[in-house]
Amino acid sequence: SYKTGLTRGNPSPAGQLQPQLRISTSTATAMLLTYRLLAALAITSVCYCESSADDPALLARAQELLNKINKEYGEWNYKVSVAAWNYASNITDENLAVQLNVSAQVADYIREVYKEVNAFPWRDISDFNIRRQFAELATPGSAALSPEKYRQYDEVVNKMQSTYSTAKVCQYKNQSNCNLALEPELTEILIHSRDPEELKYVWHAWRNASGRNVKQDFIKYVELSNEIARLNNYTDMAAFWMKEYEADDFPQQIEAIWQQIKPLYLELHAYVRGQLRRKYGESVVSKDGPIPAHLLGNMWAQTWNNIAEFTTPYPGKKLPDVTDAMVQQGYNETKIFRVAEDFFTSLNLSAMPETFWKNSILKKPEGVELICHASAWDFYDGKDFRIKQCTRINMEDLLTAHHEMGHIQYDLQYKNQPTVFKDGANPGFHEAVGDTIALSASTPEHLQEIGLLADASTDKEAVLNHLYLNSLDKVVFLPFAYMMDKWRWGVFQSKITPDNYNCEWWALAEEFQGIVPPVKRTEDDFDPGAKYHIVASVEYIRYFVSFVVQFQFHRSLCIEAGQYDPQNPQTKALSECNIYGSKEAGKLFKSMLELGSSRPWPDAMEKITGQRKMDASGLFEYFKPLMDWLKATNAKNNEIIGWENSKKTCDKKQET
Repeated sequence: SYKTGLTRGNPSPAGQLQPQLRISTSTATAMLLTYRLLAALAITSVCYCESSADDPALLARAQELLNKINKEYGEWNYKVSVAAWNYASNITDENLAVQLNVSAQVADYIREVYKEVNAFPWRDISDFNIRRQFAELATPGSAALSPEKYRQYDEVVNKMQSTYSTAKVCQYKNQSNCNLALEPELTEILIHSRDPEELKYVWHAWRNASGRNVKQDFIKYVELSNEIARLNNYTDMAAFWMKEYEADDFPQQIEAIWQQIKPLYLELHAYVRGQLRRKYGESVVSKDGPIPAHLLGNMWAQTWNNIAEFTTPYPGKKLPDVTDAMVQQGYNETKIFRVAEDFFTSLNLSAMPETFWKNSILKKPEGVELICHASAWDFYDGKDFRIKQCTRINMEDLLTAHHEMGHIQYDLQYKNQPTVFKDGANPGFHEAVGDTIALSASTPEHLQEIGLLADASTDKEAVLNHLYLNSLDKVVFLPFAYMMDKWRWGVFQSKITPDNYNCEWWALAEEFQGIVPPVKRTEDDFDPGAKYHIVASVEYIRYFVSFVVQFQFHRSLCIEAGQYDPQNPQTKALSECNIYGSKEAGKLFKSMLELGSSRPWPDAMEKITGQRKMDASGLFEYFKPLMDWLKATNAKNNEIIGWENSKKTCDKKQET
């Protein structure tokens, strides 16, 4: 999912002061596009205390300047959002030209603001709110490039996105039909096919059509990205991206959290590998090696929920998948989003404005090339909020709708903040809002109360099936999200160079995910470019952060709703909590959401959780019954925990 805007940010995917896109991690919706503006904030050391010692005349001048810039930023954000939306929803050369033109105008404006802000003595002011706004405006971001290089940056990212979004492959065993797109055709094959050869073909063909064709553009993109970072006084783009988390030891924090989570992932990996081996045979899936990536139901093996049907712990207990009920009850795309809206309003949060229903694209239009990745858009006028999603009528997209609407809810709650603060407390927080709601929305209890599930059984076997299904999304995703940006950090830091881009990608995938490609890879291939966020220049560690903090949020909201008591094992388990209808939980959530980015993220987290640090304790509480079951089952089945290094799966020598 995504958001548009000219705030707090990375250079946008197309390098412009653009809609600050938020990308959904859902498999089917494959993450969005659009652009993150480019007002890069330099959070310099700021006083976290309010002060009355400032010169009143200087404060008045500062506020006057900020009022002017915030108004202009809102106007430019609107122009940028309209141009980006028009291109994302209708990929034509004409729309691209308009977008590039608006982007160039915005870059000129940002350069002028940069001069104006840095000529003003704002560093002499101690008032926290004023100083933080100026700090957010004090670097030019990608506008620091010369106009010519800025256009090059813009064009190279747009070119990569276009290659990805328009890539098509031929049908397996019918090479005369070569019009299969990632969404929906290839995604549907990966979900439903159980033919290893067909899955291998689709996996390989997609990478040939997408990633292989963008490597040279990506090399140029890396060069220009690092130039942007240096012009903003950062060593490289990895450091520039990480500044949004306002912690010098951010990579170390992420590594520590991964080490907390790793034992659970290893048990889950061992169990799934055993189930795949029993289905496909040891000639396809080994007892002690990595899992072939094409068998896991997802183009990038980032979630495995599409293979739950034949790997679930208790096959006799129906998984809480309500797709059939949705179809039988005549759900359409609008109905899916109305159900999501109902959850938010039940918490006494905001309904979607009428413009949302008028302007959103909730169904893939016929005969139009568009960026199908689910995305949420704020047009920064306080009235226009939209979602673009090629929605399918299934449970996965029902939960994706909750995720995307979570972005819009966050936008609505902070819409009265100054424009520079119209953003999440950090990028991961924006991703976590809708997912926190989806943790309740996916419970059997809630699915029953909205008429989609006949039996909300809470016996041990049904609960374990529900936890297992969620783990194939929430736990499996974490090593993928980590390795994605660990690879890019290495690229930006020149530790990973163009002559080993692909082999290092697969080395990290094997190390963290325990997967291997189904066919031999070389440096002629560029498999990172087969993932949207790579070609769209969207940092990905936000999703790792989101998948951790959403469980911290969920735990606190469940306690507030009276649904969970960690001190009383006789109450509901955390995984069974459903906050639907709790005005108390809604009030607590709102207290954090309405802050936007006006406070450092630990302040926002403390509002809702009482904690100031990210940790995986909430996730572990949620999945503890599953962890206990996995350990016992793997021991009983003599499953090997972990994996032996595979034989060479990537050759650094290019094909001749």
